[in-house]
Amino acid sequence: MRLRLLCLISLAFLAACGERVSPDSDARILMMGDSMLATHRGTGQSVGDGLEDLLGEEVIDRSVPGARMIYVFPLSGSAGMRIAAQYRAHPWDWVVLNGGGNDLLFGCACALCETRLERMISEDGRTGVIPELVAALRAGGAGVVYPGYLRSPGRWSLIDGCRDIGDRFERRLARLADHDPGVTHVSLSDLVPEGDRSYHGPDLIHPSPKGSHAIAERIASVIGAETVAVPRP
Repeated sequence: MRLRLLCLISLAFLAACGERVSPDSDARILMMGDSMLATHRGTGQSVGDGLEDLLGEEVIDRSVPGARMIYVFPLSGSAGMRIAAQYRAHPWDWVVLNGGGNDLLFGCACALCETRLERMISEDGRTGVIPELVAALRAGGAGVVYPGYLRSPGRWSLIDGCRDIGDRFERRLARLADHDPGVTHVSLSDLVPEGDRSYHGPDLIHPSPKGSHAIAERIASVIGAETVAVPRP
């Protein structure tokens, strides 16, 4: 019974690990991250779906709800709960990457997070799990687009207490992007008008279909503008 349960859990994680990458695929855009990207994938209204519509080309979306940058459990981590494990080798032109929000919200409740924040990314944006992952992606020749997170619409939500640490985290992401012209940090801090709940789902954390499409528009504006010449490492 225990073995059967472990197998079922393993299958569930494997099913959650996003799209497969076919050896003969000509897709050039990979998406990696957490539920901000994966939300609405089942209904064709996720960020990746919006990006496909806007750019008119395939996006391989391997994002996984609940995924983290720092994740210690090997089985579920290899199935995509550890964001770096979502990567598959392929001649990607672009990787859309997000993550870190679950590390702060669930790893340290957005309080007493200094150690975890430093492990993810240093204040100057040069060291940590995230810069290491970005460097590995860049070494493969891809440009990296790193979107931030939606902010609360001015109504109470579970993530209200994450505002300060989230802002600090994203300032570090911006510094990371400053070090490499092939990396772009896309801020979403001004995307949601004060008091407008239409960009969020009912939990006021994840994007609504409208919010997912708006995020896709910001990412598409980067990829569409720089499709011809991606700065190489």
